[in-house]
Amino acid sequence: MKTTKANTGLLSRRQFVATSGAAALGAVVAAPLIRPSATWAANSDTLKVGLVGCGGRGSGAALNALMADENVVLTALGDAFKDRIDGCLKNLGKNAKVGARVRVQPDHCFVGLDAYRKVIDSGVDVVLLASPPGFRPEHLKAAVAAGKHIFTEKPMATDAPGVRAVQAAAEEARRRRLSLVSGFCWRYNLAERAGFQQVHDGAVGEVRTVYSTYNTGTLWSRPRQPGWTDLEYQVRNWYYYTWLSGDHLVEQAVHSIDKMIWAMKDEPPARATAHGGRQVRVEPDFGHIYDHFAVVYEWASGAKGFLFCRQQDNCSNDNSDTILGARGVARVLGFRGPPEIKGEKNWRYEGPRPDMYQVEHNELFASIRAGRPMNDGTWMTNTTLMAIMGRMAAYTGQTITWEQALNSKENLAPALDWNGKLPTPPVAMPGKTPFV
Repeated sequence: MKTTKANTGLLSRRQFVATSGAAALGAVVAAPLIRPSATWAANSDTLKVGLVGCGGRGSGAALNALMADENVVLTALGDAFKDRIDGCLKNLGKNAKVGARVRVQPDHCFVGLDAYRKVIDSGVDVVLLASPPGFRPEHLKAAVAAGKHIFTEKPMATDAPGVRAVQAAAEEARRRRLSLVSGFCWRYNLAERAGFQQVHDGAVGEVRTVYSTYNTGTLWSRPRQPGWTDLEYQVRNWYYYTWLSGDHLVEQAVHSIDKMIWAMKDEPPARATAHGGRQVRVEPDFGHIYDHFAVVYEWASGAKGFLFCRQQDNCSNDNSDTILGARGVARVLGFRGPPEIKGEKNWRYEGPRPDMYQVEHNELFASIRAGRPMNDGTWMTNTTLMAIMGRMAAYTGQTITWEQALNSKENLAPALDWNGKLPTPPVAMPGKTPFV
């Protein structure tokens, strides 16, 4: 592609894979090679799985892994809290289909913030990473360094340094021929795959606008209990702290952002401008995150993406995507029905719709068995950064470019002291909160 004044910025975004993780890559590459790539030829052995993060989504991922392959056993669990491990073991153990393959001995139940390392070092072949997203970059880097195949929940990070670290780890996983599958589940839904393929094949013409919503009610919160330290309280209520969740734009509405960038053939946007705030969910129980966002993404072509998301009770809800092209409109209805297209030729998906969460794991384990590793690294980090970019724009009130977001120095992780003070950060104020 010839470089012109008009496309220079686009080229730099497309070079994201090659450039973004350079600084973080050195630490991963320096790690000893635990398994040579030849080890991962077609594999018929029993595969041992370890789970890091034993909450609802982690327990679900473990069930999916066991259902994906009859020669998979669960042998290690790790979580910051013992009660999470106990609940996960109880629920999986009583499952009639997979309970016999839950073979976690007491000395392979690891508690604490360092539990991920103990799971990774416990002799497992595959690691499922489902702790709060703020821990994801560190956990993913360690799993790749140890030569493990990985399922990692979304999002991949909560700040730009984390994104760069994950991108570096993903590139190292590719070099080592390790499978790396992400929890961006709509990419594994057969109906959505067919619908987006129609869009990419030109069924609606050139994509000019994508309109997405993730409007829903409020979620859980856990009242503080006697004896909980500041850190325990925040980790147990991780959703409401940006260093752990990235805010709900990054943790939940990132699914809508993923479909938006998917519609654009995974080309990152040039810039984002956003509004957001905290209107009804203002009590201390909800940390310091926003309860609504509106983000406008703009691509180099002039195409725009409009994302609206909120977590407010007693309001109308919607979670869908509308893709407007030069010759038609595609509707992605999510849980409400299969995708459809109205244009020069109408189309509606009529094929099978298996559980997309299960398909993720079916394809992961099939890739391991076949010795053909799969790697979601490029687009899963682009999607994550696009969400973080929107949050940056809303928090600061500034228009943020892709390059600014990618190169941001803002590191959200606090110093972790289990028994020390960990104050709640102030709520971001547009026009006052600086971009870092």
